[in-house]
Amino acid sequence: MDDERPVYNQGAEQYHRLVSCEDYQQHILPAINGIQPLTGLDVVELGAGTGRITRLLAPLARSIWAFDLSLHMLRKAAEVMNAGGWHNWNLGMADHRWLPVEPHSADLVIAGWSICYLVVWHPQSWQVELERAMAEMRRVLRPGGTILLLETLGTGFEAPHAPEKLDPYYTFLEQAGFQMTWIRTDYRFSSASEAEELTRFFFGDELAQWVAARQTTILPECTGLWHLRY
Repeated sequence: MDDERPVYNQGAEQYHRLVSCEDYQQHILPAINGIQPLTGLDVVELGAGTGRITRLLAPLARSIWAFDLSLHMLRKAAEVMNAGGWHNWNLGMADHRWLPVEPHSADLVIAGWSICYLVVWHPQSWQVELERAMAEMRRVLRPGGTILLLETLGTGFEAPHAPEKLDPYYTFLEQAGFQMTWIRTDYRFSSASEAEELTRFFFGDELAQWVAARQTTILPECTGLWHLRY
């Protein structure tokens, strides 16, 4: 898919089906907890989507403020969080560059697969937009707090193969002092037909055809975790 904005504005149900199939081996939470132990933390989450990271954090964190630019996605996230029975979270609409959060109020700022859109959707000014977002993340962090960004290192690949359009962004993070580790977060679908349907929905025809040709229910995914403590 060339532009994911219609998905985030209109496709929350199907999107949630897709991301619910990701990380079937459950690598994400241990990786986050290994970088920054989560117990008792106050967390600010950017680009929460339908709550796939939020629901992982809720059993451990003291509090979570989860933001997204799409009310459509947040409505689904509220369903997910209410179904989980947690009470330590709040959802709100916000841009990465302007967070309605008091200074020095978070131990962890985390963003899953969302900061990258400042690069993709702002090709002429991405570095300025990214620096604004980084300044906001630093503003809301307490001394000694951590920024943690999860981003794709390649869908359909068994080893890191970063999308070319994100190379400048990842170089920016490296130059800013972020450390990176990576994990496999493969998708496992209930059937080959579901794999083709949901892959086509978000990733487009080329990858869907690759899935269909193999009649597979497993779609490899590599995810990078960039982290920096202040």
